[in-house]
Amino acid sequence: MRRRSLTSAGVFRVDVIAFVAILVIGPALANAQDRAEELEGLRGAIADSRGRVGEHEAGERAILEQLEEVDRRLQAVVRERAMAQREIKAARGRLAKIEPELETARRALGRTQGALAKRADALYRGGELGPVRVIFSSRSLPELLNRASGLRVLVRHDARLVERLGEERDRLETLEQGVSQAIREREAGREKVSRLVRQLKMERGTKGEILGQLRKDRKSERRFLLELEQAAQALEETIRTLGVQSRDAQESVAASGFAARQGALVRPVDADVEQHFGRVLDPEFQTATFRSGIDFGAQAGSRVQSIGAGVVRFAGWFRGYGRIVIVDHGDAFHSISGHLDEIFVAVGDPIDEGQAVGTVGETGSLGGPSLYFELRRSGEAIDPEVWFGDRR
Repeated sequence: MRRRSLTSAGVFRVDVIAFVAILVIGPALANAQDRAEELEGLRGAIADSRGRVGEHEAGERAILEQLEEVDRRLQAVVRERAMAQREIKAARGRLAKIEPELETARRALGRTQGALAKRADALYRGGELGPVRVIFSSRSLPELLNRASGLRVLVRHDARLVERLGEERDRLETLEQGVSQAIREREAGREKVSRLVRQLKMERGTKGEILGQLRKDRKSERRFLLELEQAAQALEETIRTLGVQSRDAQESVAASGFAARQGALVRPVDADVEQHFGRVLDPEFQTATFRSGIDFGAQAGSRVQSIGAGVVRFAGWFRGYGRIVIVDHGDAFHSISGHLDEIFVAVGDPIDEGQAVGTVGETGSLGGPSLYFELRRSGEAIDPEVWFGDRR
């Protein structure tokens, strides 16, 4: 409601400015020689005013909403870059396969051309009447027939050489076209990747600017912390709702034995924990917050697995956490994997311990790629680290 009223007030204020400006300068414009130019200048001033109102409205938008929009664009660019890289790899593979074939075809064509050159030289030396002399210099009919048969073999051999030369030239041309096409695709892929890398840098810069403004503006930072707290409450309420729904539908994981597996669960990702569960004190502002989960310092694209058997209850975007997967493990336990890039599962999927649920990304992350992980019992956050077994 607040954003809507700001927008309405801003537009009304701009319209009033425009109306008053027209009343004040209207007579002057009537006497001006270039009235169209003055009107254009007035329109520009009005447009600038509208733009400032729009910027003010954008500044009032939820910070998490702005960050999520950037994250969605970032994810789209990352996927497009991965596709371009696959195209480059495919083009390189085709080149690696075609180039040896091309060299073989060139050698074969060279041999055929050499054989034809020898036959042409022999025919030239024999002259136009050479074959006739060969036949009619025979001393007997059997010898004549043998020589005629030999000439037929030579003629067929020459014809086959000419035919083979054409086939080998065609094959060589086809291979050369394939090489040229693969090279063009490889170079196009490289250019595309370079463009996407620049775009990624720009989007990350946008995200950095938003976060930078938070550090400079105490009011915005407090508002952001409130949004994060609201996002955490929304996640907690979602998990509680999922628990109720699963019990009502009698879909909870029966006799999972999850509660008895403390200290023996597999880790969700092969990486070290960089931020731990519990109370966190901001060194600059001396403000205390509570971290409901842990952060693994995993590389982008790393495999994320389920810590135990269960059923997927949520898979998708969740404001403040990026792309997440929530797994119901039974015994009122749920695990949450956040900041994901790819998601490999869908709501309702049964899942085994160690099964991949997605890959590490930076959606919803304020510090680059990582895996945010929570473990909840009856909706309450608990320390996940004490539930993991030894790192393998």
